[in-house]
Amino acid sequence: MLAMSLVAAWAWLGVGASQAEAHLVTTGLGPTYDGIVHLLLSPIYLLAIAGLALLAGLRGTAHARLALFVLPSAWLVGGLVGLVTGAQVPQLVIAAVLLVLGSLAAADLELPSWTTGMVAVVVGLPLGVDTSFGAAGSGFGNLAGAIPCVFVLEAIALAGVLRARGWFGDIPPRVAGSWIAATGLLVAGWALRGSFIS
Repeated sequence: MLAMSLVAAWAWLGVGASQAEAHLVTTGLGPTYDGIVHLLLSPIYLLAIAGLALLAGLRGTAHARLALFVLPSAWLVGGLVGLVTGAQVPQLVIAAVLLVLGSLAAADLELPSWTTGMVAVVVGLPLGVDTSFGAAGSGFGNLAGAIPCVFVLEAIALAGVLRARGWFGDIPPRVAGSWIAATGLLVAGWALRGSFIS
């Protein structure tokens, strides 16, 4: 009886829904907050930020500082390009970003700092374009909320990786990198399956 009541309540709530939005998150507080919430509710963005933090944090503080400032800058440039052109990033590109980030972090290769900077640019540009997709009209406000949020999240993730390395060594960040790479493979599979079906 309780189960039937819960099902009826969920059905009633579903029927009463007025509108559904798949890509943009609207909080009712304005475009800046919408940009923040959109970033925080997008697991792909969070995984990319974490993946770059793992890669840079495993290389040390000089790489971490570079990644901290290059990623939000590249994200902003990508977002502005996306607003101007209206471009959309294919899911396979985002899957490749996760796969490369996770694989580099898991491999724990000795990389020069400029390589970390280039990886941050390669991560930030397509994700910035993807962030701005569908945000015409309030796009600048969305970016004004998303870019500082990228900076703060990257700073927190980098601090966590650098601290964890001191406590546990390099193994936990490398394992986390392998999981991000596996997620990239999963996203690629979804994207390919969708292209084969349609």
